[in-house]
Amino acid sequence: MTAQPVRISADEVSPNRKRGGDIRVTLSPVTAGSTSGFGGVMYLDPAEFVTEHYHPYSEEFIHVIDGELEMTLDGEPLKLGPGDSLLVPIGVRHRLVNIGEVKAHCAFHLSPLAPRPDLGHVDTELPTNPQAPNPNVGGAP
Repeated sequence: MTAQPVRISADEVSPNRKRGGDIRVTLSPVTAGSTSGFGGVMYLDPAEFVTEHYHPYSEEFIHVIDGELEMTLDGEPLKLGPGDSLLVPIGVRHRLVNIGEVKAHCAFHLSPLAPRPDLGHVDTELPTNPQAPNPNVGGAP
């Protein structure tokens, strides 16, 4: 049996606000049956940020669509703007802040999947909203 394409709109996905921003995982093992990674879109209001964390098993790819952002990588700031793409290597601590005056919009993808979902993301800063739901994106079998 051949796998079928899966289309999911960001409007169909609940936002994850646990670590800041409006993060919507659209394509994942849970939502689309993906087997090699997961991704989606993120929106950050001015001065809003995603708390620092790292991924012990996955590279993270960020593609800025709108807005002015600053990604801090292992303590070193890097400015990003529309059309910029960034590869965050495995194990690098990173924190993303909207330093502009308009809502920022990014697309992201992480690959490969961690062996278990609880091993895919390690917080190094307390979540901004610890009571918010943290949707399970799934993981490698």
